[in-house]
Amino acid sequence: MEAKDATRESVKEFYSRAAKEPRASLCCPGGYPAEETSHIPGEVIDRFYGCGSPISLAGIRPGETVLDLGSGAGIDCFIASKKTGREGKVIGIDMTDEMLEVANKHKGAVSENLGYSNVEFRKGFLEEIPADTKSADLITSNCVINLSPDKRKVFSEMWRSLKDHGRVVVSDIVSDREIPELLKKDEQLLGECIAGSLTENRFLSYLEQAGFFGIEVLDRKYWKSIENIEFYSVTVRGYKFQKTSGCVYAGQHAAYKGPFKVVIDEEGHVFPRNQAVEVCTDTALKLSAAPYSGMFTITESGRKPGDNPCCTPNGGTGCC
Repeated sequence: MEAKDATRESVKEFYSRAAKEPRASLCCPGGYPAEETSHIPGEVIDRFYGCGSPISLAGIRPGETVLDLGSGAGIDCFIASKKTGREGKVIGIDMTDEMLEVANKHKGAVSENLGYSNVEFRKGFLEEIPADTKSADLITSNCVINLSPDKRKVFSEMWRSLKDHGRVVVSDIVSDREIPELLKKDEQLLGECIAGSLTENRFLSYLEQAGFFGIEVLDRKYWKSIENIEFYSVTVRGYKFQKTSGCVYAGQHAAYKGPFKVVIDEEGHVFPRNQAVEVCTDTALKLSAAPYSGMFTITESGRKPGDNPCCTPNGGTGCC
């Protein structure tokens, strides 16, 4: 059996048992307030094995399509269902039959409590997400990326499945240093979201390498220490913007408003405060959208911040 398949089988067996018999010890830092889970049966809440609250921090808007990876018993999907409303759509992905059974068993009760049904669950792997390309407005996951044997592929699949200008909000366990091989082989620690953890820097780097920008750590909490390695729960947000081959310089400029003296974006553009920097059409569009909207003044047709568009063409000072 290949190492990837062996890891999957170990994780499936671990969470099959956790689906049949709730394990409170698997709960990590984080969770949801009662008002967000009041419509969800207790059997689902008892099987919450996340390490954060990505759904609460995602800024879900009515009508959005949400894709939740490693959906387990369905708690994040059911919270998202309430936030997206009847016009929205929520899809949960999990590879463990027993978890999917619990989620589907209680889907009807959640729909009855909300007055509508907009959730479905699909069996699949994070590395091969069963969802159409550019189909989701938001992708979430809660303490599952660390369980994957191919994390780069997970981030790549997230990128593929997101619409342009879509976002990921994911919670996971990260470490402050590399984990030794001996710990990585511990199946119990793997299931407990420890052995498969990336360092925080590597986690953020993999997101960037997959193409995400505007990456921000929304929350960070200490979890535990094992053999002098510190583990943290982090919730991270990133955005998708797919650059086009037709990007051109058309006289557009971007001026960073502040408060910092200078900022540098993921592509290496340097923006000193209140200084106009010529940018291509793609960069101008990117800086006009979340998470940068409001931080820059974007000017067109060669004008720069401070230029008066009404001044007479002959150089006079009279304005229209």
